[in-house]
Amino acid sequence: MRIERTKTDILVLGSGGAGLFAALHARQADPTLEVTVAVKGLMGKSGCTRMVQGGYNVALAQGDSIERHFMDTISGGKWLPRQDLAWRLVVGAVERVRELENEIGCFFDRNPDGTLHQKAFAGQTFDRTVHKSDLTGIEIINRLMEQVRGAGVRRMEEHRAIELVPARDGSGIAGVLFIDMRDGGYRFVQARAVLLATGAGPTMYLYHTPSGEKTCDGLAMALRYGLKLRDMEMVQFHPTGLLGGPDTRMTGTVLEEGLRGAGGHLINGAGERFMQHYDTRGERATRDVVSRGIYAEMRAGRTSPMGGVYIQMSHLGREKVAKTFPGMVQRCADCGFDLAGGRVEVVPTAHYLMGGVEFNVDCTTASPGLYAAGEDCGGVHGANRLGGNGVANSTVFGGIAGDSMAAFVRGGAPWRDPDERVIDAGIARAEYPFSRPAGPTLPLREALSRTMWDQVGVLRTRDGIARGMGELAEHARALADAGVLDGERRFNLSWHDWLNLDSLTTISRVIATAAQAREDSRGAHFREDFPDTGDLAGSRYTQVSQHADGALDLKLVPVSFDIVSPGQSLLEDEAGTQFVPGPAAAQARVA
Repeated sequence: MRIERTKTDILVLGSGGAGLFAALHARQADPTLEVTVAVKGLMGKSGCTRMVQGGYNVALAQGDSIERHFMDTISGGKWLPRQDLAWRLVVGAVERVRELENEIGCFFDRNPDGTLHQKAFAGQTFDRTVHKSDLTGIEIINRLMEQVRGAGVRRMEEHRAIELVPARDGSGIAGVLFIDMRDGGYRFVQARAVLLATGAGPTMYLYHTPSGEKTCDGLAMALRYGLKLRDMEMVQFHPTGLLGGPDTRMTGTVLEEGLRGAGGHLINGAGERFMQHYDTRGERATRDVVSRGIYAEMRAGRTSPMGGVYIQMSHLGREKVAKTFPGMVQRCADCGFDLAGGRVEVVPTAHYLMGGVEFNVDCTTASPGLYAAGEDCGGVHGANRLGGNGVANSTVFGGIAGDSMAAFVRGGAPWRDPDERVIDAGIARAEYPFSRPAGPTLPLREALSRTMWDQVGVLRTRDGIARGMGELAEHARALADAGVLDGERRFNLSWHDWLNLDSLTTISRVIATAAQAREDSRGAHFREDFPDTGDLAGSRYTQVSQHADGALDLKLVPVSFDIVSPGQSLLEDEAGTQFVPGPAAAQARVA
């Protein structure tokens, strides 16, 4: 089969906040380098950063501090985050938000005195979320796209990455194999450095917030390539996904955290506020706590007509709600709901994967030349991502990745000869569904989403996860027996639906495997049969890898408390002494 072959110095997979920042920084670091962004959809129109509503966490205001933001991130993540990554996040957020304003051209909301307005988000000890009304992601991506276009970045739109290809001599990554969705042909792009920034997206659940093209392709490729995935049991459910009913594709889309931060009420089907029964913080508890509270009300039958609960904002005043949350008000109106003056039905919705590829502060991975940033990565958030830390994560580490890749290539990184066997195997995998009798994949997708929602969802048990793993094996067998018509390859959506489902089933197995192994309850992972948090000082994270035959290997790895340990605070100890972050062995204290 014919394969088109091209070269580029730096290849970026994904055009969300991580991918665009990486491309821009790489070009700024060395304009002589050819930088290519490849995206499954359209550049600047795909990905989850564009969908960000709430905002961007950053310690800027008087009374707040980087240390305080760090401690919120660590405690919110239930002491599972990799601490050097979390520290780089909170420090880098200050640098990046200034860059977004002063160099990228973003206009964020401001206070009357000219300072950046920062609103309340759940689970934090300070109101530190910078925003553009409730349309922050659109502002960031639109301005980034302007800069990227002007920087001369090459675009490969509607190209689906299907295989990370190693060098023939095993020295690192050689490039990436794609399907050009516009003609159905194959293209191998050889690159000296590759960034994995495809954005994950837990769309294997019945209710989910990411768009349909987010199907964990990057994580599935990374697993086949031999990279290790950590914290994959940690699937964040946003508490307030719009419940629009069976006649709208809007079901599952987020009604942002700021609604609850501003004083919104959650009401069950009996007309009662209920979150105080589950947490003293009420509606402003962390996302995992609120999601479990809503799920418990649903399971007890205290539901709204379509099976969820209500969010109510009307007590704050129609005019104020409409002015503060115009995007949310319009989104609800599109589905026939009046957010400003009535009640809107909501349900927990799969929102974000805290888990992902193991990577380092400079965005390198275990494979030379292969970098990772954004939601494809694990370790930054641990067991629970704070609302507002997601877009900060993507932009901070995206910029770092661009700088790192440019330095790597300038330092003499070669184009490596690809392992042709991997290219052949990747094409064979993609061609497989044409060898089977054609059949619909939608019933398989629906069955997968029901399994993950019922058995590996908001509340989990040993028996439920075991049932889920059995059902996942059945889904995989059913998919292997299903095929697509071998006709027109251009924009063959049946083919791509099959490939999407293959990636989702693979990563669902990883999520279930990690969930079965973690016999405690941390953040987004709640085991009803093991409800206790466990020993924080003995915290371990899950690490999953895949053997050549597809079997999964799981290890529990001790968390390294390099900056602060459970029972300590980075802010001060019992004597009021402040800690300076750094390696534990060299940690200094200053009075």
